Amino acid sequence: PPMSSTLNELERRRAAARAGGGEKRVAAQHAKGKLTARERLDILLDEGSFEEIDMYVEHNCVDFGMAEQIIPGDGVVTGSGTINGRLVYVFSQDFTVFGGSLSERHAQKICKVMDTALKVGAPVIGLNDSGGARIQEGVASLGGYAEVFQRNVLASGVVPQLSLIMGPCAGGAVYSPAMTDFIFMVKDS
Repeated sequence: PPMSSTLNELERRRAAARAGGGEKRVAAQHAKGKLTARERLDILLDEGSFEEIDMYVEHNCVDFGMAEQIIPGDGVVTGSGTINGRLVYVFSQDFTVFGGSLSERHAQKICKVMDTALKVGAPVIGLNDSGGARIQEGVASLGGYAEVFQRNVLASGVVPQLSLIMGPCAGGAVYSPAMTDFIFMVKDS
């Protein structure tokens, strides 16, 4: 296909990923006085410094009608940026996508950021807003949590780990922050 159609398709996918769970869910998030995952990163990081990775990752679950519910990014925005010019690695869970629930692929995205932060010696900041495991995925989701927890342990004492609790954190979503160095919680969340 011509290059222009490829670029148009890429831009369409990029827009879909940036839309998160869609206008209705974003409006509901704003009505609760909460920002979206991307809006939070825009405020946290130095302007123009965010480099997103794995924007187009999608879940691989086919059970319980999930094959028809595909949202690019799979409920977590991951990458790196700077704060006051210093490199940090970040993940920001998107409550507008399946309530921020953790799937196998969602966990893989978080693990990639944590692995990279460990390699380069940079802090990891997690913006947590999650209902816990994505129950449609069953054991695969729980295995994803095990991988994240393993990295929390490996990073302990090696790089700073910060958790920001930006909304509901339930089930497996509370254990990773509990193992980090600093936990900040938004009032009334």
